[in-house]
Amino acid sequence: MNARLFRFVSFSILFLSSSFNLLAQSQAKYIMVIHGGAGTILKSQMTAERELAYKTKLTEALQTGYAALKSGKSSLDAVEAAVRIMEDSPLFNAGKGAVFTHDGTIELDAAIMDGVTLRAGSIAGVTTIKNPITAARAVMEKSEHVMMVGRGAEKFAAETGSEIVDPSYFKTQARWEALQRALKEDSIQAVQKKKSGSALLGTINKDFKFGTVGAVALDQQGRLAAATSTGGMTNKKYGRVGDAPLIGVGTYANEQVGVSCTGWGEYFIRNVVAHDLAALMAYKGLTVKAAGDEIIYKKVPNLGGDGGLIALDKEGNVTMPFNTEGMYRGTLTSDGKIEVYIYKD
Repeated sequence: MNARLFRFVSFSILFLSSSFNLLAQSQAKYIMVIHGGAGTILKSQMTAERELAYKTKLTEALQTGYAALKSGKSSLDAVEAAVRIMEDSPLFNAGKGAVFTHDGTIELDAAIMDGVTLRAGSIAGVTTIKNPITAARAVMEKSEHVMMVGRGAEKFAAETGSEIVDPSYFKTQARWEALQRALKEDSIQAVQKKKSGSALLGTINKDFKFGTVGAVALDQQGRLAAATSTGGMTNKKYGRVGDAPLIGVGTYANEQVGVSCTGWGEYFIRNVVAHDLAALMAYKGLTVKAAGDEIIYKKVPNLGGDGGLIALDKEGNVTMPFNTEGMYRGTLTSDGKIEVYIYKD
């Protein structure tokens, strides 16, 4: 082979190799996506240490989910494992770092759903279950019900092996201080409402409600599952339940797509957000990205709400839209690549 031909062949091989690499990158298949809540998350208000802590914990959650998927476990196993990591961290409004109610208590909600069978499990208003997502899965797999609440859910969780803790386990100083700020603002708003003649009661400060965690996964058998866990809204009133534990609202999965939401629950409930995304794909033929954009950038804000969601379809396409300043979020590809984000840009 002469020198000219050798250079031509070498160049051709290099060109084809680069082309295949670019094609592979453009067709990256995602197998897991997670979120740790959306809200007013500004880089200017974040210390380097706290930013690192969030990214480290999100990465740990993804790595835990990846280990489950790589070993051949189900998407249900992966989302439960990833969510438990975030429930055990005081950084998020779920489990250990959950927010306080108006009465100074902590009430937890969670839901999980299997996209293949459409089985689902949910719990709400519990105060002693260390990992609510595990109890939600127990409701799905070990009962004839979909949703259990309060003391009944706690009794069932204990009977089915979930770890039970004293309510003091969940309390953190940062969340307590957040409640005090919310109570102060609530008092100011109450005076303003009385002067204006408004009959509306309850917290309206939007910045005291975010931090819900969630995960969606696609396993080696092509099965989707979604899970969500939350402490709800700081200063929430009188047994309030948001969107997270409501199947089809804050959590949903079928054979086509899995969805987990975070945001102002009342508006996500009114829009039936998670199922609506699946419906837009099924009935209008929208991509997962287009469906997510339609809901988060149009439908929810048109009613006055805000927040975000994560969604993963059966082809491994991911979307993570949010209409707030930031959303803790991360993705995982089939080759183990992890990407974690916090801010809008």
